[in-house]
Amino acid sequence: MRVLLVYPQFPKTFWSFEKILELVDRKVLLPPLGLITVAAILPQTWEFKLVDQNIRPVTEAEWDWAEVVIFSAMIVQKKDLLASIVEAKRRGKRVAAGGPYPTSIPEDCLNAGADYLILDEGEITLPMFVEAIQNGEECGTFRSDGDKPDVTTTPVPRFDLLEFDAYDSMSVQFSRGCPFQCEFCDIIVLYGRKPRTKTPEQLLAELDRLYELGWRRAVFMVDDNFIGNKRNVKLLLSELKTWMAEHQYPFTFNTEASVDLAQDEDLMQLMVECNFNAVFLGIETPDADSLQLTKKFQNSRNSLVDSVLAINRAGLRVMAGFIIGFDGEKTGAGDRIIEFVEQTTIPTAVFGVLQALPHTALWHRLEKEGRLLGHNSEGDQMTLMNFIPTRPVEEIAREYIHAFCTLYEPKQFLDRTYRHFLNLAPSPCEAPAQMPSWIDLKALATVVWRQGFKRDTRWKFWQNLWGILRHNPKVWTHYLTVCAHAEHFVEFRQLVREQVEAQLAEFYWEETRQELKENQVAAV
Repeated sequence: MRVLLVYPQFPKTFWSFEKILELVDRKVLLPPLGLITVAAILPQTWEFKLVDQNIRPVTEAEWDWAEVVIFSAMIVQKKDLLASIVEAKRRGKRVAAGGPYPTSIPEDCLNAGADYLILDEGEITLPMFVEAIQNGEECGTFRSDGDKPDVTTTPVPRFDLLEFDAYDSMSVQFSRGCPFQCEFCDIIVLYGRKPRTKTPEQLLAELDRLYELGWRRAVFMVDDNFIGNKRNVKLLLSELKTWMAEHQYPFTFNTEASVDLAQDEDLMQLMVECNFNAVFLGIETPDADSLQLTKKFQNSRNSLVDSVLAINRAGLRVMAGFIIGFDGEKTGAGDRIIEFVEQTTIPTAVFGVLQALPHTALWHRLEKEGRLLGHNSEGDQMTLMNFIPTRPVEEIAREYIHAFCTLYEPKQFLDRTYRHFLNLAPSPCEAPAQMPSWIDLKALATVVWRQGFKRDTRWKFWQNLWGILRHNPKVWTHYLTVCAHAEHFVEFRQLVREQVEAQLAEFYWEETRQELKENQVAAV
């Protein structure tokens, strides 16, 4: 069986980082870990080719070669996914679709023409798909009926199918699921509230494979909450610490975790000793009432400010997610987020408007209240809410634009990054010294030229760089890497403004048209 695995395109989002990737001559931030895991679970007697359409389109030769085309996608990729399914069917191919988006809204893929839906988690449903193919069945929907697989049986992903040079970072996964109950989150819907982990030996085997294939850059632990099972994570980190030292620290790691990481000093120390250098936290909002309403209780138990600063001082750069538009939110939420981010010196703050994702507790509550609008979430940071909020849409949108553009004003971003890195503990892990590549030198020169000479950030850039070299010199390369993120935000600020303004205009036009229609009906 000749299987073509296709990963659809992402639209321009906060995480696309095109301008930064251009600096280092790469195309995409992360690879499609789900698809290369699918390839590992399917029979290894089958033949596989993988095309990430964020790198390049499928060639004519690849379309001709394929007997079956398998797609996997998140909600944010739905536009290209549905168009690609239509194209594959136009070419007479059998099509299968799976992943978070098809699992949440399977009817969309069926309407586009998909023959097979491989839903939920593949360790359970892919064998059903294989059996159907072998039995000559031409269509089918395969579900796990609520069962969750034992991920200790998951094989090493087929990293060999990837175009390594195109990616800035690799991905591995240690756990699935999260123990918390955040109302807006679809992770607990898709993967459950009981974190399931691989064994340390499994994860190290995946790193062995990446090492054998020559990977020597960043690795992202894609777990939605890496510390969901703290006992098992500590077992992993204890063995990973030894592996990294024996291999002379070939990777740096980053991941996502809940903010209660700050209360476990031993865990933070282990992470730093394994060469973790950054962690993404779901802060969401500094408003205590909103945290309680959305059931983000873990963020209410300790001071959020103190927690972020503690993680920073431990040696982990903090990235964080923020949301505006919660029910009962008071005017000025955007300004309160700005104040929090500045106080905690978080350089990278992912900031979006609340979306009701399919089948979450928020979705069901809003549906029951009659407040869901007639379209699904787009899954990106530039889309207004898909429900009727408790305060005016325009007020929320204006606060969002103002807060995002303020946080990423170039001088303000550089100042916040500087303060964050002043307090960042240097990594205790020392890899062998290497000559920088031509690509790295070119990227450095570009950032220095643009921020240190061309733009009006020049004085702050040089002042801050000198301060880092003087007060915390061991973090200077990491610091300049984050300074380079401004190359993305300079352009993205304007994109946010334009797209949100356009949605507001469309929103008010729709309201006006509805009023005119109602008036005409009343006149008749």
